Amino acid sequence: MASGTRRRRWASVLAVTALAVAGGGALAGPAGAAAQQVDFATHCIPPAIAGIPPIDGTTSAKITVDNASPKVGDTVTVTYTVVTPAASNPTDLALPADIMTPTGKVTLGGAQTGDVTVTGPKKNDPVPGKGAFPSFSMTGTFAVTSPGAITLSPGDYNIHTSYILELDTPCTVTNPPAPVSETVTATDATPVNNRAITLGSASGKPGDSVTVNGSNFTPGATVTLAGRSGAAQTTDTATVTANAQGAISGSLVVNDKTTTGVVAYEGATWSDTKGAGPAAYVVIDDTPAPPNSQKVTTTVKAGTLSMAQAGDSVQLKEVDFGQGGASKGALRTVTVKDFRGGPAGWSLTGKVTDFTGPGAKIAADRLSWTPACVTKAGSPSTCQAGSAGTVGSSGATLASTPNAALTGGEFTVDAQLSLDVPAFTPPGSYSGVLTLTLS
Repeated sequence: MASGTRRRRWASVLAVTALAVAGGGALAGPAGAAAQQVDFATHCIPPAIAGIPPIDGTTSAKITVDNASPKVGDTVTVTYTVVTPAASNPTDLALPADIMTPTGKVTLGGAQTGDVTVTGPKKNDPVPGKGAFPSFSMTGTFAVTSPGAITLSPGDYNIHTSYILELDTPCTVTNPPAPVSETVTATDATPVNNRAITLGSASGKPGDSVTVNGSNFTPGATVTLAGRSGAAQTTDTATVTANAQGAISGSLVVNDKTTTGVVAYEGATWSDTKGAGPAAYVVIDDTPAPPNSQKVTTTVKAGTLSMAQAGDSVQLKEVDFGQGGASKGALRTVTVKDFRGGPAGWSLTGKVTDFTGPGAKIAADRLSWTPACVTKAGSPSTCQAGSAGTVGSSGATLASTPNAALTGGEFTVDAQLSLDVPAFTPPGSYSGVLTLTLS
């Protein structure tokens, strides 16, 4: 992040009173458009105690993701749903509810290869003797490391039962990999621009030179130094060459009396991704006033980027033990004020901790939000609400404004919150900390 950028953090405590054992993995978000149910041959080995031979059958499954268009570096949550298992209850003994714990793998292909480990909650409907195992879902995550199309195929899975005895029924894909069920398309992450400049002085007379020093430019690059008048570039320019460490040092003669700042950039024209500044600079006009006249001057002073929130605690709605479900509430309103007057936009992000309670916890990735953002009339920038979805410990964007020639304004940010509480979470109060960061 360029020097001078202010980062502000606020933390809110979110609490949910549950008459509701954290039994499940994270809920998956919307599936990508390519997600489809696929069938594949499976070889399952019943527990030895069952005394029956291996089962060769067909598994029907589907894979969904919470983000079908991630950037390199993003974490994608994967949900592997076995719609119809190839195996069934190998014994004549009926199995009660909530004794099955599934685990498995999702196979990645295309631009990124490997396996994603997925796990499911200990949750199932009762299974009659010799009856078919019910559908179940497992979740896991992977970090995107390469741009391009990444395919996801169902992999091996295991059904573990905990009733009288601990038994496993492993099922493997007969002809791996199984058909592709989902595809995500990853893009290169926007590189962080750490270029920065400082000026030898903040003001001067028309025709004076100002020293410009900079860092983190591309080694050997030709860098243009230029004056700015508000959002427009003046005709005052000079060029320097970045050294092997990416540092620059040069001088710029400033003649334009309307100059408000100085920038430095690589390439033929200014770019937010390869530029630094503007650094504030004022031209002191020493032109004598005509006889019998008075020169009237004023200055518009740049301010700061700040935020304030209308409270630091949120009480979510109660849910019932044995039922669980969505515990809903609203984020305390956040007001963002951008009075910097430069070209940079801002981003407001949030991340949350696990919700801890009486001897148990509710995972952070069970909290989701639906953001909203309103721009005050007359603001140069327009606020954009973040996408609805999981907040989690890795975080998500609540709202932002883009870079532009001139940015700023006042903005009101809100969000509807929903915590997915597992059905048999022990009764009590559960709290997590949601931290907001403005940058």
